[in-house]
Amino acid sequence: MSQPASTGVPVLALEGVNKSFGAVRALRDVSLELFAGEAHALAGENGAGKSTLIKILAGVHRPDSGRVLLDGEPAVFHGPADARDVGTAVIYQEPTLFPDLSIAENIFMGRQPRRALGRIDHKAVRTSTAALMARLGVELDPDRPARGLSIADQQIVEIAKALSFDARVLIMDEPTAALTGSETARLFSVVETLRAEGAAVLFISHRLEEIFELCQRVTTLRDGRLVASEPLTGLTQDVLVRRMVGRDLAELYPKQDSRVGETALAVRRLTREGVFRDVSFEVRRGEIVALAGLVGAGRTEVAQAVFGVDRADAGEVRVGGAVLRPGSPTAAMDAGLALVPEDRRQRGLVMEMSIERNIGLTGLDRLGRAGLVKRALERGRAADWAVRLQLKYGSLADHVGVLSGGNQQKVVLAKWLATEPTVLIVDEPTRGIDVGTKAEVHRLLSSLAADGLAVLMISSDLPEVLGMADRVLVMHEGRLVAEIPRAEATEESVMAAATGLTDGADGAEGAGVAGVAGVAGVAGEAAATELPRATGATGPTDGTAASGPTDATAASGHPHATGDTGATGPTGATGPTGATGATAGGTRT
Repeated sequence: MSQPASTGVPVLALEGVNKSFGAVRALRDVSLELFAGEAHALAGENGAGKSTLIKILAGVHRPDSGRVLLDGEPAVFHGPADARDVGTAVIYQEPTLFPDLSIAENIFMGRQPRRALGRIDHKAVRTSTAALMARLGVELDPDRPARGLSIADQQIVEIAKALSFDARVLIMDEPTAALTGSETARLFSVVETLRAEGAAVLFISHRLEEIFELCQRVTTLRDGRLVASEPLTGLTQDVLVRRMVGRDLAELYPKQDSRVGETALAVRRLTREGVFRDVSFEVRRGEIVALAGLVGAGRTEVAQAVFGVDRADAGEVRVGGAVLRPGSPTAAMDAGLALVPEDRRQRGLVMEMSIERNIGLTGLDRLGRAGLVKRALERGRAADWAVRLQLKYGSLADHVGVLSGGNQQKVVLAKWLATEPTVLIVDEPTRGIDVGTKAEVHRLLSSLAADGLAVLMISSDLPEVLGMADRVLVMHEGRLVAEIPRAEATEESVMAAATGLTDGADGAEGAGVAGVAGVAGVAGEAAATELPRATGATGPTDGTAASGPTDATAASGHPHATGDTGATGPTGATGPTGATGATAGGTRT
């Protein structure tokens, strides 16, 4: 974090701004100053007023009172075009490019340089685009179609488009929510380049570590009011959280003790060709099991196959000991499974429906008769869960789209918890929600596990994984490569397994089954069924790391392997990674 550059007259500022929507006061006497060469963070919970503030700066909304100042002089934006013309650009979390046009065509859409007779100068368009990419230090082919670009590359295109307008103020709204670590690092490098050129950057993120890494100053909003605008130097994350939520968060990861019961979910040798293979694990009542790994490792795809959204090519799923019919979400629901998807807006909610209607979608058969839904029952069910999950809303009849991201996530949780599941699968449960709501979701998951629910949690947030999980299962390139107990899980051990750098991961390759001996069987049938632990040198238990055959016996990973000690591998066999083999009983040396 470099030193603030807040000297002189701000490039863009708000002064005493108020904005209301009906009876809801979104902003109350809020002021903000953005200086050239400075990255300024905007912090606050969902519903604090950040989105409204951004839209006022971008010309989407006009303030009811107060002033917008450009270089110290009052300015009035009648629409987004006015804001753009004076050098203000917004990069949203989900870029909106024309997929069938090239990168260059997207950047210069509607304002392409012309040749004689008004024809588009395609060479000039490509040359200008290449110059913009060079300025950002990014290698992207100007002629490449936008379709198929990663979110990270799409954001780079949006930034290049902003620069083509000679943007002096760049507003970045949750730009890293869907990015990997390396993509985030590249984005930050681009931001530093823009700062060095004198641009003012307004950065919005729920990831506090990113705010402290990138920004020099922070403005905090709470309930539409300005709490503080201050340098980040000397500020701690705890103090910033207190500013955001108005209280101390005693525990962001409030893990309760729970009694682990019988197996609720057992996955055996689940395979979907080209996506994941030989995935086996189990989740017991009363525990939270985290499925970790890098983006693209196959975690979400496994969850969708378990729930029946996608049909697996091989393997089986058992719920409460009974085999689940594959490829059928209805059968999964009837068996007691619930899936909270990663993309709540596209796959978890019907945005055009009301809050109460969304919560009632999973129980229509119980809310009416002969296909007719009784509104009183539907509203009662929604009201009950709204209270239990502390949902913040105006009316249950309001469209769910008016809620903040955190409250939308609570609606998705309410919809599925109302089915009274025995197994809850949550995919990225706290992505894009503020720190206060994140703590509430963590508390809810912990409480559900303590009440005997089996929870499978997919998360890319390592602190969340380490703080909430009783066991961590790690995937790498479509294979389950490690199981790490809570007591042994660290960021280093999880990341080593996720990147394929651990001995255990190498052993999994030799065994030919995701993990090692017996992994395709139900974990815990015998010691031989354990996945390798990423914290130690753990080759396959039958010594197959040395030879790499995929047809090893008893402890090789057959679905019903029980680890009979009579069928042992060479106890002294050393795999190519230095992992030492052991007996089929599972003892590691």
